[in-house]
Amino acid sequence: MTIATADLYDEHGDALDSLSLQLHDLGGRVAFDGPIRTVRCHRDNALVKALLATPGDGAVLVIDGGGSLQSALVGDLIAASAVEHGWAGIIVHGAIRDREAIAALPIGVKALGSNPRKSAKDGVGEVDVPVEIGGVVFAPGRHVWADSDGVLVER
Repeated sequence: MTIATADLYDEHGDALDSLSLQLHDLGGRVAFDGPIRTVRCHRDNALVKALLATPGDGAVLVIDGGGSLQSALVGDLIAASAVEHGWAGIIVHGAIRDREAIAALPIGVKALGSNPRKSAKDGVGEVDVPVEIGGVVFAPGRHVWADSDGVLVER
């Protein structure tokens, strides 16, 4: 069972970073948590697709798309693959597409918004590197919690 982020912050305070960036809850689960995996990419989701097709073991993929809303980094097929492979959630500093289909999937998805445009598939980017979003560092292996109140990351 996921602990409410507000209660978690009350208990641990400054041992956690709180993401002030406002993300939309777009998946079928609003509350989710797990160890962090990361992808840094800009308008190219080949690495995202490849990683989410591997065993997730309850991890949360944090995608640093640089905040671009010009094309989607996650769609329904990629999100369905993440469910099939045991990922707990996806946090996208960028856009997704197929909002209605993703909302029906049993996975947490937070993103800046949506755009029906596909992204490139060239495989440009980096996997499992620390990424900074909204002043918060998401480092692979650290824990992240997300719910309707927001996102917390262990320091």
